[in-house]
Amino acid sequence: MASSSGCEHYVRSCLLKAPCCGKLYVCRLCHDAEENHQMDRFKVKEVQCSDCRTIQKAQQMCEKCSVQFGEYYCDICHLFDKDKKQYHCQPCGICRIGPRDEYFHCDKCNLCLARALEGKHKCVENVSRQNCPVCMEDIHTSRIGAHVLPCGHLLHKTCFDDMIRNSAYRCPLCMHSALEMKYHWEEIDQEIAQSPMPTEYRSTTVRIICNDCQAHSTASFHVLGMKCGNCGSYNTAQDGGLIQNNNVEQPEEHHENSDTEPETDTESEQPEQEEPTVQ
Repeated sequence: MASSSGCEHYVRSCLLKAPCCGKLYVCRLCHDAEENHQMDRFKVKEVQCSDCRTIQKAQQMCEKCSVQFGEYYCDICHLFDKDKKQYHCQPCGICRIGPRDEYFHCDKCNLCLARALEGKHKCVENVSRQNCPVCMEDIHTSRIGAHVLPCGHLLHKTCFDDMIRNSAYRCPLCMHSALEMKYHWEEIDQEIAQSPMPTEYRSTTVRIICNDCQAHSTASFHVLGMKCGNCGSYNTAQDGGLIQNNNVEQPEEHHENSDTEPETDTESEQPEQEEPTVQ
C-alpha cells in the first residue's frame, strides 16, 4: 500500500493516519477509494514515517530518522509531495500548483485563474463550487485542471478535450460557443452560398434566438444553419415556425374566355433541375 516514493497520486515518504477511522493510507485519495467514507485532510494530526514506521505529529521531517516526508508540505492541507511550485491559496482553502505569481484569485469566481485571464474573463459567482457539467464530479478540489469557457463556466480540462474530440462545441450549461468559432461560421457562409434551398423555400424566414449573444432576430431559413443577425453566429435556435413570405413571383394566370379558345402551349417550359447538394 505504501512505499518511500508514495502512491500514484503523490510522492511522499509517510502515511497519513485517518482521523475518521484511524487507518493508515498514503493519501486521502487512496483512503477514499478503499473506504465507504471520505477523509478530511484538514483534520489529520498524525503521520507514520515510511522508513522507520514511527507515528508522530504531522510535520515535514521525521522526528526520529530525519527523513523528509515531502519536498513540499502544507500544514493546513497536510499535503506532502514533490516540489511542483505549489502554494496554499487562503481564499480557495486548498493548495494549488503554481508558480504563485502566474495566478491570481478572482473573488467573484472564488478560484485561482491564470494571470492572462485577469480582467479578461467573464465572472460567474462561485463557479468552481459547481460540479463539472460533463462528468458531474467536483471541480474545486479536483486534481484535474479546470478549463474556463468563454461564457465563464468551468469544466475539467479532460472533459473539455473529450467534448472537442466528439465535435461538441457548446457549453453544456448555457449553450454558448465553447471556442472562437469565427472561421467556422465563415465556412458555413460559403456552404450556404453554394447550396441554395429549393425554390419554394428560398424566401422562407424564421425567428431565431442566438445562444452566443442572446439576440432575437429573423433569419433566412436554411437546413445548414440560421445566422444571427446581430453577431453572425450560427449557434442559434429556432423560435417558432417557418414564415412563408408572399413576395415570390407567381406564374401568370390565364383566364378562360367564352368567346375564344383557351391557348395551349405544346412546348411548355420545365423548371430547371438543381443538382442535389453533396453533404
